[in-house]
Amino acid sequence: MTSPVRWLRRNLVVIAGLGTLAYLILPNVIVTVFSFNKPNGRFNYEWQRFSTDAWTDPCGVADLCGSLSLSLRIAVWATLGATVLGTMIAFALARHRFRARSSVSTLIFLPMAMPEVVMAASLATLFLNMGVSFGFWTILIAHITFCLSFVVTAVKARVMSMDPRLEQAAQDLYATPLQTFLRVTLPIAAPGIVAGALLSFALSFDDFIITNFNAGSTVTFPMYVWGSAQRGTPVQINVIGTAMFAVAVLCVLVAQLVGGRRKRS
Repeated sequence: MTSPVRWLRRNLVVIAGLGTLAYLILPNVIVTVFSFNKPNGRFNYEWQRFSTDAWTDPCGVADLCGSLSLSLRIAVWATLGATVLGTMIAFALARHRFRARSSVSTLIFLPMAMPEVVMAASLATLFLNMGVSFGFWTILIAHITFCLSFVVTAVKARVMSMDPRLEQAAQDLYATPLQTFLRVTLPIAAPGIVAGALLSFALSFDDFIITNFNAGSTVTFPMYVWGSAQRGTPVQINVIGTAMFAVAVLCVLVAQLVGGRRKRS
């Protein structure tokens, strides 16, 4: 067997991984590059000339930063609501036995398997039958509903992997139930809770289908991007997308550094 073929077989997994990573990052690179573009027309699809005007005035387009602020507020509140409710449900399903336990588990995980358009239409029908006005609160309730399943899944998996002897040891050392929960149970379950919260924030901020059915006249950032694509895409959208990507990468790097220091210590 020749040397190049042997080298290719030995590094095939690495090459495939790097190719997949490049495929995933390429759209973000394109968004970043076109955030420095100054198009002649309304659409930012062809490179014209380099400019930093959009970076110096990211809110230069009407209602852009308003929709971004609204999406951030909805995502934060939806994350808080889904994390609190999902954590309690996960502990109940993992630690307690009751008659409807299997049915509750099925109902909780059903939104994960259900198509978004079905869930969006169902929630919209519910709000219409109840006479609720569409707006901020209907979007928030809808986001908490579909984020709940992801939090329960992440937290439940973490709670079920916990060693019950740790809590028993804390009780043997005269710790109260509250002290046991705060100093033993909660720190162990924290990675699952944080993972569920981060996933909820990303899903809520990025959602379009469920939001579009239950928003009424309220416009979130994904809806604004979709609407602007019909009449002209401003460069500021690329600026905000690049900034969000940079913040996400920075958070991952910080988490990796903190995790590496903890392992070394």
